[in-house]
Amino acid sequence: MHTYIKHNNLINNFLFFSFVFLLFAGIYACNSKTKDNPVTKEISESIDTTSAKAIQDVTLLPYWVASAQFAGYYVAKEMGIYKKYGIRLNIIPYHASNSTTDSIKKGKYDFVLLWLVNAIELRSSGADIVNIAQLSSRSSLMLLTKKKSGIKTLKDMNGKKIGIWKGYELQPKVLFNKYNIDARTIPIGSTNNLFLMDAVDVTNANWFDEYHSIINSGLNPDELNTFFFADYGLNFLEDGIYCMSGRLKKDPQLCKDFVKATLEGWMYAFDNPEEAINIVVKYAAKDKVPVNKTHLYWMLKCYKELYMPKGKTGINTILSMKDYLFVSGILKEYGLIKEIPAFDLFYKPVVNGEKDKPKTQN
Repeated sequence: MHTYIKHNNLINNFLFFSFVFLLFAGIYACNSKTKDNPVTKEISESIDTTSAKAIQDVTLLPYWVASAQFAGYYVAKEMGIYKKYGIRLNIIPYHASNSTTDSIKKGKYDFVLLWLVNAIELRSSGADIVNIAQLSSRSSLMLLTKKKSGIKTLKDMNGKKIGIWKGYELQPKVLFNKYNIDARTIPIGSTNNLFLMDAVDVTNANWFDEYHSIINSGLNPDELNTFFFADYGLNFLEDGIYCMSGRLKKDPQLCKDFVKATLEGWMYAFDNPEEAINIVVKYAAKDKVPVNKTHLYWMLKCYKELYMPKGKTGINTILSMKDYLFVSGILKEYGLIKEIPAFDLFYKPVVNGEKDKPKTQN
């Protein structure tokens, strides 16, 4: 009996060690075959690169709700582009009820998106923020009139009722003063209803947003007159990427990586609009923001033109001193800031030249 058990154990041990040998031999053979496989090699190298680079948790605060005007950020997050640069991005949902000014001043967020006029006001009021990339190169703000109103020129707006967003009165006010227009401004919210119902003769709009919404409401483009502020010498730049100056000093590589990943996200979105829009819809649903795909496509098309000036293959990242001093000078003239912050302290670009910018594939 004992002899039988001992003999049986020897057979089991032999079978076990034979199995282990064959298993390791198979693994070695697989590794040898896949070592020269370019696809496997690329995935392996990608994993090694990602694991080697420590992942940092980073926050971003947009200035409005989830939509295609922030497509590049959602795409870069969803496609793993930020992760490739060692960034785990948390995009903070926008809520109008939250006071973001104090949070920005306290450095609560790693990166924030701001219009230039708002950023200069914040810097002047004590927020130690710096512009590290100026993506927009042209103001999208415009005034609209219906052709049937007979308002064909700025002078025709004298004495007319003009709907202006509450909190965004500066640019229109400067325009009216510059061209001696005695306008009756009516504070409006985000709705276009007053204009559509002829309760106001003129309304302000963003080219990428309200203009298209008004067209979708039943008006044809040839029924409207458009007045772009940039065409009248009031090119107030919009989307810029900002961070606290302390953050830039402490971790300049993170700031550079964030901007480079963002640019890649935007270029991917411009080259793959359908995929980009589906990603935006996903994040909008997560934030409970109602969106319309046709409108999102329009927004993305407009942003490509706003971010990539005619003849350029890469996205703009430059804030010119001329544009900065122009907006700052108006803010000071109207008593909204006491002194103009020094340009070299306000603008600290982290990507330089075309070598740091991804190119469109189209």
